[in-house]
Amino acid sequence: MARKKKPEVPEKPKSKDPAAHIEGAGIIERQNITDTLETNYMPYAMSVILSRAIPEIDGFKPSHRKLLYTMYKMGLLSGAKIKSANIVGRTMQLNPHGDAAIYETMVRMTTGNETLLHPFVESKGNFGKAYSRNMAYAAARYTEAKLAPICKELFVDIDKDTVDFVDNYDSTMKEPVLFPTRFPNILCNVNTGIAVGMASNICSFNLREVCDAAMGLIRNPDYDIADSIKAPDFSGGGSIVYDRAAIDAVLNTGRGGIKVRAKYTYDKSGNCIDITEIPPTTTSEAIIDRIIELAKAGKIREISDIRDETDKTGLKITIDLKRSVDYNKLMRRLFKLTPLEDSFPCNFNILVGGSPVVMGVKDILVEWLAFRAECVTRRTFHELTGAKDRLHLLEGLQLILLDIDKAISIIRGTELESDVVPNLMTGFGIDEVQANYVAEIKLRHLNREFILKKLEDLEDLKAAIADMEDILAHKRRIDKIIVSELKEVSETFGIDRRTDIIYDTPDEDEDVREDAAPDYPVRIFFTREGYFKKITPQSLRLSNVQKLKDGDGIVLEKDSTNNASLLFFTDKCSAYKAKVSDFADTKASVLGDYVPAVMGFDPDEKALFAVETTDYSETLIIFYDNGNCAKFPISSYETKQNRRKLVGAYCPDQTPVAVFAVKADEEFVLYSSSDRILIFNSAAILMKSTRTTRGVAVMKQLKGKQLVSAKRLSHCEFKDPSRYRTKTIPARGATVAAQDIGEQLTFAPDASDD
Repeated sequence: MARKKKPEVPEKPKSKDPAAHIEGAGIIERQNITDTLETNYMPYAMSVILSRAIPEIDGFKPSHRKLLYTMYKMGLLSGAKIKSANIVGRTMQLNPHGDAAIYETMVRMTTGNETLLHPFVESKGNFGKAYSRNMAYAAARYTEAKLAPICKELFVDIDKDTVDFVDNYDSTMKEPVLFPTRFPNILCNVNTGIAVGMASNICSFNLREVCDAAMGLIRNPDYDIADSIKAPDFSGGGSIVYDRAAIDAVLNTGRGGIKVRAKYTYDKSGNCIDITEIPPTTTSEAIIDRIIELAKAGKIREISDIRDETDKTGLKITIDLKRSVDYNKLMRRLFKLTPLEDSFPCNFNILVGGSPVVMGVKDILVEWLAFRAECVTRRTFHELTGAKDRLHLLEGLQLILLDIDKAISIIRGTELESDVVPNLMTGFGIDEVQANYVAEIKLRHLNREFILKKLEDLEDLKAAIADMEDILAHKRRIDKIIVSELKEVSETFGIDRRTDIIYDTPDEDEDVREDAAPDYPVRIFFTREGYFKKITPQSLRLSNVQKLKDGDGIVLEKDSTNNASLLFFTDKCSAYKAKVSDFADTKASVLGDYVPAVMGFDPDEKALFAVETTDYSETLIIFYDNGNCAKFPISSYETKQNRRKLVGAYCPDQTPVAVFAVKADEEFVLYSSSDRILIFNSAAILMKSTRTTRGVAVMKQLKGKQLVSAKRLSHCEFKDPSRYRTKTIPARGATVAAQDIGEQLTFAPDASDD
């Protein structure tokens, strides 16, 4: 009987996913986030801190050092400038980053960019300007550069084992770990870096002042560096508003803020202000944009035009003034309202021994002096070793001088070349190094004159060796060398201060507060939904039809001035202070500014009422829904500091219904949900001193009823007002008379505060 064939099983189709053939592919493993951070993130963070963003004691980041060292090896310390593209390409042998990053690093160090107080690269072509964000630098193929003369002080003795060298990223070249700079470059040029979890922002100081301070510390460790270093000195000039506490904080701790102010001149013939120097933290475009913004908002009306007249001669911002404008007072206001006066934040975070440390100026100088002393020591030891080797050779040559003929006969009598050196060693009792030196002397030099000339410096060499050994043995000798080098650098490259020091007076601040904005008449509007508008009389004459949101209504309409103060009361028992000038002039055809957004209200916080005052001399009257009324001076909201938000603006246990600011006692009309009306005079209420007072009961409420609104009597029309008037409080009021039914229909809050 024939056996049945087994049915063929179709082969499973092979997966097209290459990962399907990889062992372990597709397996998901759980890993603690802390392990991931330690394995992946921390090495990256440390690399950014140590190898990219934070400068070291020589004043350079690795990117700066690689670029300058490449230029030094290219021989650009002397000679003509070459194309920047060539420099960038050669630097990529040391710097693994792209050419764009390398070129941007070079741009910042050039004389043309004007970022550094002492630029390291002499440039030709357009390298942009540090004070302008729109003046972009040209491509590397168009510009040329070479090292500036001051770089000589960076590379001096770099080939004399003064610093360590390490392999580059692919181990094909050597590069220095630090530069043996002969002056405290770390403090003489601005340096900014943002690492991971930390940053560095070092301002520049005057080279002469820094060198004087360093020399003072060498002579006396307790030297007060403030006697030499008065304040920072920026490449862009400007003026430092002197604050002794702030300066001391920077000098002692390395942290703090330095207030820098722009410099300007007044051109009487053109009635204009020329700004020629600005703080290092801003740009000319940012200043112009801010002034235009203030002018459009109506906060500055003295300016007729502003333009950027920067050219090859330097920065220049021209502000044209209107007639009879006090330019000094205007500039004081601009200093407060624009980046023409700005604070330079100091954070002297540098790498010391591979660790980031925030240090004051004195500590940085002490650390640099220790670094420079090590460089001098290593240089002296290197020179001493070379001098001893040369002395050793000359001593061997001196023995040859005793019998030149013998040396010649030994060489001539030696059959094999390899035996010349051993035979000389045996014949004169010299070692192999000395014998090799003698054997390499040319035949034309085997005369007495040549040998005597070589031996002339023997005694001087011995004296030099003794001197170098004395230097290594006495730290005071090293200090004297550092002082002499600092004096030389200071005399050669020192420049006068570019940033002046001015002493501000309190009177200026008072003037600015008083004249923070021009004063002119306006009419203000505040709506139930929280919109605010200020409109000039000229604009109102064109149109007085106010645009409002559906269901919205005006609760405050009053003639005021641009310098008046405003109080916005919210449903969170807070009051927000503002100036009318904080809001832009507008028209009746727009909704206006939404107060919660402009004033920075808390989430879900709404504006209920607004009150206007010019001198905080009025009395504030608040009506609550339970029929109480609080009366206290509005001056309780006045503060010496420029605080915007005031908590505890009214009694937190009650709900306000209406708020009024009055010069004198007035009659008010109260409306209850029980269809009752009460007229009373605010003189019947005693003045309280605190704004959180519960007030006095004025209108008694039936159970389940409450006060709905309150108005000034002058804004209401009654056939017989005496029907609702009372002489004693509290009172329930009277029901609405038939002839006053129309008035009952307007129980909404007061629509005017005139």
